[in-house]
Amino acid sequence: MPDVLNTLAGNLLVPTIMFFVLGLVAAFVRSDLSIPSGAAKFMSLYLLLAIGFKGGNNLAEHGLHLDLFLAIGVGIFLSFVIPFVAFLLLRVMTRLDAVNAAAVAGHYGSISIVTFVAASSLLDLVGITADGYMVAIAATMEVPAILSALWIAHKFSGQDQAGSVPMRELLANGSIVLLVGAFFIGAVTQDEGMEMIAPFVVTPFTGILCLFLLDMGLSAGRSLLDNRHLLTAGLFGFGVLMPLIGAILAWVMGSMIGLQDGSKFLLMVLSASASYIAVPAAMKIALPQAQSGVYLTLALGVTFPFNITVGLPLYLWVAGF
Repeated sequence: MPDVLNTLAGNLLVPTIMFFVLGLVAAFVRSDLSIPSGAAKFMSLYLLLAIGFKGGNNLAEHGLHLDLFLAIGVGIFLSFVIPFVAFLLLRVMTRLDAVNAAAVAGHYGSISIVTFVAASSLLDLVGITADGYMVAIAATMEVPAILSALWIAHKFSGQDQAGSVPMRELLANGSIVLLVGAFFIGAVTQDEGMEMIAPFVVTPFTGILCLFLLDMGLSAGRSLLDNRHLLTAGLFGFGVLMPLIGAILAWVMGSMIGLQDGSKFLLMVLSASASYIAVPAAMKIALPQAQSGVYLTLALGVTFPFNITVGLPLYLWVAGF
């Protein structure tokens, strides 16, 4: 047991995670520390570009093989299935009605790209490799969960509460467009492209991620403080338990198809995370009756901090490190 705790502590004490904790602490003591919105937007774009480009470059070295398509299939399957698991758990642990439970469940089937970026950085910091195509899996796990959530809301609400979400708007989401676009550019330009922009996408990456996670810590902490009245014990418990269930499902599926440990860790992170960008936008259109304060607070104020501070080291240990 001491060895396990030492391993988890070692994975926790890295700059990226510690800067996120600093942001949380600053929010909880009501510090006036802030990151200008323009700078935060630039950092978000930079991180998506860098992780996408490096993933495409790694894919070019790996090539197209059966394991790529198996992994994508597993990612899509998990994204479809996890909302059903989350919905059942919510109905047992909370008093949410069917529409609100469906809206929350959709967030947990989708992914947090920031958590994925932080996990990728953690692998780099501890010297562990993962398959470049994991970026493609992240992109494919955005939409299926939304479709599952809408079906659940229609099936269990007792009336036709679910509206329609324009598929074009989902696929044209800026984060997905930049991530996938940079991924394909990295794959096409291969080593020559990486050599040209490595000083931009490699050297400053960890420093910019530290600043970005500081800002995310501030946002998560302030969201939790502002909306703490919405969090019952059952909802809070769900926000911590559901990531663990998602990670376990991903570990099982990843082991079944023989993913290497680094890639299995990233699949666990994707399945454990909850969307707070793409899915909230979709739910506002499709399920306007659902309370945004509930699903945003759970995703950003509970699950995101849990994953960054505790989840990432835990999933890394479970994956075999």
